Amino acid sequence: MASHRTPGPIYIGLISDEPIRLAGLASIFDQPSQEGQPQFVPISGRLSDLLRNPDLHYLVIDLSCSTSGLETLEAIRHARPAIRQIVIGPLGNEELIQATIIAGARAYLDMSAPPAVIRTAIEEVTGGSIWAPRRVLSRLIDRLLKAPEFALTSSNPHLTDREREVLDLILQARSNREIAKHLGIEERTVKAHVGRLMRKSGSENRIELTMRALNAAKDVSATDRRRGDRRLGERRQTKAGDHLLVSK
Repeated sequence: MASHRTPGPIYIGLISDEPIRLAGLASIFDQPSQEGQPQFVPISGRLSDLLRNPDLHYLVIDLSCSTSGLETLEAIRHARPAIRQIVIGPLGNEELIQATIIAGARAYLDMSAPPAVIRTAIEEVTGGSIWAPRRVLSRLIDRLLKAPEFALTSSNPHLTDREREVLDLILQARSNREIAKHLGIEERTVKAHVGRLMRKSGSENRIELTMRALNAAKDVSATDRRRGDRRLGERRQTKAGDHLLVSK
């Protein structure tokens, strides 16, 4: 009989200036994980102590009552670039959401989000996804595409038909769960496809994967237009030559 190995625990750091909100964040993890899924273990304390913990790879940061705001996110990114940040902040400030993602956040939720939604966002982030309003992500991608450092630097990798389907849905800002439902496959299969797409494209996260794919599409489109212009010119030359032969 094959044994199912349960993944090790995932430690989640919690940061908030208010003890009551900190206790509320900790209560999100009271619900046990599903069978076969890793157990989330919350850890609270001073930011400096959390950053020194080598087992900590995720942080939930309450910006709604923080006095340092984005400076905290920037400090975390510089101290521990690999840490994934889940940010809870004010509602409706799209510029702030974009700024938090640029500063290293992989999820943004407004302070009215219920515990179940925060838990789902954490699960998505630990699974390699980004949790943020699609409208904001679309604007952010448009903004970052203008930066020269995000230009495609390698030739387009070969993708399977399924990988292309997954990539098309990623470009529509679909989550792994939504992609799995749309394609009729398991979510863990989607995660495997996303992982291969990131490896093939040399991307570190979904945003970079999206930007590389969009840049590649732009390059292909420009090439097609140039080829189309050449073909149109050739057809015009042929028609002109035919007309001259008839006139003669």
